[in-house]
Amino acid sequence: MSGQIQWVAVSVFVFFFALVTVMGFVAARWKAGPVGEHLDEWGLGGRQFGIWITWFLVGGDFYTAYTVIAVPALVYAVGAYGFFALPYTIIVYPFVFAVMPVLWKVAKRNGHVTAADVVHGAYQSRGLELAVALTGIVATMPYIALQLVGMGAVIKTMGLQGELPIVAAFIILALYTYSSGLRAPALIAFVKDLMIYIVVLTAVVVVPLKLGGYGVVFAAADEAFKAKGGATGLLLKPSQYLPYATLALGSALAAFMYPHTLTGVFASKSAGTLRKNAILLPAYTLLLGLIALLGYMAYAAHIKVNSPNEVVPQLFQTLFPSWFAGFAFAAIAIGALVPAAVMSIGAANLFTRNVWKAYVNPAISHAGEAGVAKITSLVVKVGALAFTLFLPVQYALDLQLLGGLWILQTFPALVFTLFTRWFRAEGLLAGWAVGILWGTYTAWSNGLKPLASITLGETNYSFYVGLGALIINVVVAVIASAMLGRRASAKAAARS
Repeated sequence: MSGQIQWVAVSVFVFFFALVTVMGFVAARWKAGPVGEHLDEWGLGGRQFGIWITWFLVGGDFYTAYTVIAVPALVYAVGAYGFFALPYTIIVYPFVFAVMPVLWKVAKRNGHVTAADVVHGAYQSRGLELAVALTGIVATMPYIALQLVGMGAVIKTMGLQGELPIVAAFIILALYTYSSGLRAPALIAFVKDLMIYIVVLTAVVVVPLKLGGYGVVFAAADEAFKAKGGATGLLLKPSQYLPYATLALGSALAAFMYPHTLTGVFASKSAGTLRKNAILLPAYTLLLGLIALLGYMAYAAHIKVNSPNEVVPQLFQTLFPSWFAGFAFAAIAIGALVPAAVMSIGAANLFTRNVWKAYVNPAISHAGEAGVAKITSLVVKVGALAFTLFLPVQYALDLQLLGGLWILQTFPALVFTLFTRWFRAEGLLAGWAVGILWGTYTAWSNGLKPLASITLGETNYSFYVGLGALIINVVVAVIASAMLGRRASAKAAARS
């Protein structure tokens, strides 16, 4: 059936895609506000999203289409190591509970829209503000492209060839995001998350029943990994303990530094909303664990693929009737639209406030800011689409790895600022630069693998390169800030 158009699946897919398209345009009048007259309205939904809207929105842009595709693909490829996403999504929520309400209060009090706004408000440093803004924009672009990769995987499985379906989907996304701003993905996230839950909960019950139970699933996966050899298996190898732990911790610290996750934070109605969401959001971690198991199920179902990214679509096409496969594919595709919309809005907010307003038109009006952000969101989407159409998928994967490393280097400038003003802007900027340069060079020299190695004595230790870069970043920031502080004290003493 490969290569043939699955018309039943396509029909169901188109129905649900049309449904969310209508919702996207209707969203402009949902929780009505002057969407085109203020960046707070277009880019943050009026800062009025309560517990449930924030829960769906943050979950919607945190657990993306590529998550549904990539996590089972990694588990299929390497086994237990692919489950690093679970501890990282457990670690991140205490961090959210402790830090994000403080960030929200600072942003609300001062009218900040982006992380770079917060940094500039604290230090009055255009250089540090620009570093945070550009890092966010650059790190977001390949992330949007990967949503297209996830969408493309399910479209291809239904037998639709060529780039036209993806282009059409993104044109529709661009139009209703331009019209409705953050309200569109916030409203669509309700449908997307409900569909994903239905798909995954059905799969983890029905698939094992069809295959003979979870015992058969794990036995098939174990046999496949033993035949494959290397660093694969149902359990971690001792040499994987440190890489696994550092990758989970580094990913957790980076997760809420991205513009799209911070956009969900800034759009919340109150600090209490964020605390309650930090308590409720781990429900998505349970969902993620179930999604990851699909990678093991593919072995028991004897799924053969050219790329691990095809595992989930092939599993649903093989084991489910066409109508349910179409429903699952629609859920994954809509799961690409929600985060892609929020990502483009987050990047547009950064460009508007911290590049255009800071350097091009400082006197721009609120309506002017909203207009620039709308245009920028279109440009960002077109860039991500061009990236996907004209460059190999591996480039997007490689740049996403670097994007995670880069965005992690904004952690000290944003988070430390909330609790202390001991650091100097120049020190934080120096730390950011050294972290970016060392991390990029190390990842590049290792063939863009996420791990770096260090030898102590006769033992070699591997660790997540992004976390290593962050540690170096903090050390440089501390040393530079201390030296600058000492110099400032000496000058003050000399004047007195």
